Amino acid sequence: MLVGYMRVSTDGDRQTTALQQDALLAAGVDERHLFQDKASGARDDRPGLATALDFVRPGDCLVVWKLDRLGRSLQHLLQIVNDLRKRGVAFRSLTEAMDTTTPHGELLFSIFGALAQYERALTRERVMAGLAAAKRRGRQGGRPRAIDQEKLDAIEEALNSGMSKAAACRNFGVKRSTLIETLRRVSN
Repeated sequence: MLVGYMRVSTDGDRQTTALQQDALLAAGVDERHLFQDKASGARDDRPGLATALDFVRPGDCLVVWKLDRLGRSLQHLLQIVNDLRKRGVAFRSLTEAMDTTTPHGELLFSIFGALAQYERALTRERVMAGLAAAKRRGRQGGRPRAIDQEKLDAIEEALNSGMSKAAACRNFGVKRSTLIETLRRVSN
């Protein structure tokens, strides 16, 4: 059975699913098996997509008008299609002529997977290079320290003199959880 999914980015009258619906119906999707969302592709909560993914069964084929209607990113798209494949559900995109039931479609999907992996590796490489460059300039990545070294030395001195942690927190204006976590971190 063919199951169709449609999505437009806005909920207003400016965008409609009419073009997508016409294409899906022409491809053989029954009108009763169409699911849609009116939400940004970047949004994670798309009830129409969730319902379509729950509806499909092994042997079915999920059909979209265009790849960007389904996934938030290439990685998200690959995740959805891999999940469908594991469940025995085929995938077809009309505009890109991708059909995982054909050898050509499987090849295209494998290439997309390789591109997504390459994209992840490039992103990681750029992040690591940026962190190394910042470190060479004396900057350290990560969250700034909640208690600077001077204040921490004064707190430790007060604690060693017998002051309670609660009193030290009040006197130095530090939250108890922050103090405990900082002391734990510096003792390791």
